[in-house]
Amino acid sequence: MKKLTPLLISSLLVFGAAACQDGARTSQSAPDTPAENVQAPSAEATQAAQQDAQSEVRRDQLNSDIRAREQRNNATGGDAQRAEGDLASEVRSKLEANIPNGALTVQAEDNGTVTVGGTVNNQDQLAKIEPLAKEIKGVTNVVVKATVAPPNS
Repeated sequence: MKKLTPLLISSLLVFGAAACQDGARTSQSAPDTPAENVQAPSAEATQAAQQDAQSEVRRDQLNSDIRAREQRNNATGGDAQRAEGDLASEVRSKLEANIPNGALTVQAEDNGTVTVGGTVNNQDQLAKIEPLAKEIKGVTNVVVKATVAPPNS
C-alpha cells in the first residue's frame, strides 16, 4: 500500500498537468493560439451563443467570478503581478461576457501582456477587445491579433 499511494498521487499530478495545457478560449471553436484564425460561425450557432451569453444571468455570473478573483487577489496582498493563467482566464471571462459571439483565444505573459486572437463578427466588437482586457487588474498591455470574420454565405 505504501508503494501504491505515491504512484497514484504522481499519476494524478501528471494527468492534471497535461489537462491544464489548453489555452483560455471563449468558445470551443476558437483557435488554439492567438496566431490562428477560424472561419465565422454559422448563423444558427451565433444566435444560440448570443442568446446564452447575453442573458443577464450569464453576464452576472461572469462578472461575479471576476469580482471574486479580484477580492481574493486583494486579500493576498493585491499584487499587480498576476499569474499568467489567472490573467488569461479573467480576460477570457470578460471578453466572453461582453463579446458573446466571438471565437477568441487569450494568452498572457508574466509581464502583464495579453494577446487576443481569433475572430469577431464586426468592427465594433474588435474595438471593444483592448479596453475590456485592460479593465482586468494586472493587464499592462494588450496585443489584438483578432480579425473580423467574413460573413458566411
